[in-house]
Amino acid sequence: MIPESGINLRMGIAVALNLIFVLIEGGFGFISNSVALIADAGHNLSDVLGLVCAWGALLLGRRPPGAKFTYGLGRSSVLAALANAVLLLLACGAIAWEAASRLGSPPPVAGRTVMGVAAIGIVLNGISAWMLHAGSHGDLNRRSAYIHMLGDAAVSAGVLLSGLLIVFTGWAVLDPIVSLGIVAVILLSTWRLLRDSLTLSLDGVPASVNSSAVMSYLARQSGVTDVHDLHIWALSTTSVALTAHLVVPDRAAEDALLTFLTPDLKRRFQIQHATLQIERDRCEHGCEDEAAA
Repeated sequence: MIPESGINLRMGIAVALNLIFVLIEGGFGFISNSVALIADAGHNLSDVLGLVCAWGALLLGRRPPGAKFTYGLGRSSVLAALANAVLLLLACGAIAWEAASRLGSPPPVAGRTVMGVAAIGIVLNGISAWMLHAGSHGDLNRRSAYIHMLGDAAVSAGVLLSGLLIVFTGWAVLDPIVSLGIVAVILLSTWRLLRDSLTLSLDGVPASVNSSAVMSYLARQSGVTDVHDLHIWALSTTSVALTAHLVVPDRAAEDALLTFLTPDLKRRFQIQHATLQIERDRCEHGCEDEAAA
C-alpha cells in the first residue's frame, strides 16, 4: 500500500504531465487542422480538471473531524468523483458536436503530425495511468483518475491509428469518425463512474457492500432477536459507515456482542465506522410513532 504522501506526489506529477500534453496537443491540433487532436486535447483538459478535483479531495480528506464537520471532509472525494463524471460528459458533448459538423466536408488533415502528437500522448498518459493504478480498486476517487488516464492512453492510440490511415489513404473523413469513436470510449468508461458517484452522493449503499448480507449477518448473532433501522452509507470513497438497532433481551450478552461486532463488520464487509444501538424490546424506541405513521 502506497502512503498518502506517495499518492499526493503521483497526483501532482500526473497533473503536470497532462497539463503539458494538453498545451502540446491543442496547439498541434490547430496547426494540423485535426479535430481528433483538438477533441482529445479538450478531453485531456477535462481530465486535468478532474485530477485537480481528485487531488484536492485527497488533501481535504486528511483534515480531522471538527465541531462543524464531525465526520471530517472525506465526503469531498465523492463530490470529486461526481465532478469528474460530469466533466467527462461535457467533454463528450463538445467533441461529438464538432466531429459531426465535419463529417460532411472534412478539411485536410496533417496525418504525420497527428501521429507524432498521439504517440507522445500514449507515453504520457500511460505513465500517468501506471502511477495512479495503486489504490484505485478500493477508492472511487482514485479509480476515477486512473480510468481517465487509462482511457486517454487508449484514445491516443486510436488517434495515432487514424493519422496512420490518413497518411496512406488520404481519407480526411477518418478524423471526425475517430473523434466520434473517442466519444463512445469516454462514455463507456464514464457510465459506471457516474452511477457509483451519484449513488454515494445520495447516501446509497456503496457497491462494495451487500446490505442484505449485512442484515442477515447481524440478525443471526447470538442474543439478537431483531434488527431494524439499518443504514449503510459512504463517509468517503474509501470509508463506509453503518448504524443499526439490535434487539437483545439478554443484558448479559450485550458487552460481548458489541466488542465482537464492530471489528468483525470491518473485517467481513469493510465497514470502518459502525454505530450499534442495543434495545431490550422491539418497541423500546419509537414503536408507537412508527405505528402511527
